[in-house]
Amino acid sequence: MQPLPHYYDVTATANENGNMEITSQGLTPLISAPPAAFDGPGNLWSPETLLVAAVADCFVLTFRAIAAMSKLRWTSLVCDAKGTLDRSEGVMRFTSIELRARLLLPARADQDKAQTILEKTQKSCIVGNSLKFEPMLRAEIALECPHNEMQHYAFLL
Repeated sequence: MQPLPHYYDVTATANENGNMEITSQGLTPLISAPPAAFDGPGNLWSPETLLVAAVADCFVLTFRAIAAMSKLRWTSLVCDAKGTLDRSEGVMRFTSIELRARLLLPARADQDKAQTILEKTQKSCIVGNSLKFEPMLRAEIALECPHNEMQHYAFLL
């Protein structure tokens, strides 16, 4: 990791009508529009979906880094994120984001170690830590078994 602070430059360009383009040097531009809930088309990324996606993406990337440092072998991680936008303290803002993480481990992997890493991931996610609230995590760990069966282990953080 490079020394802190890190800087991230993004440009959003729009005109009176139509979609917005989001650019950052070296990245593929994104087209953005209001979500359907705000009378947008509902078929493009919006600031709201990008925020919720950033929390899920950060969680998965943070898990990958911590698991690698901890030498945890794992098969896959799927993280669904559900953000709630509501009125709070007189303004409209996100009031919660719930993450549902489903981690698949190889047979005979250390489930307790995996749970500890998921907990550490939740506390270490930069985007989640930058919000006014702490995202809630519901996690499920499954082990691959020899006969295409899976053992499940679920917990709430």
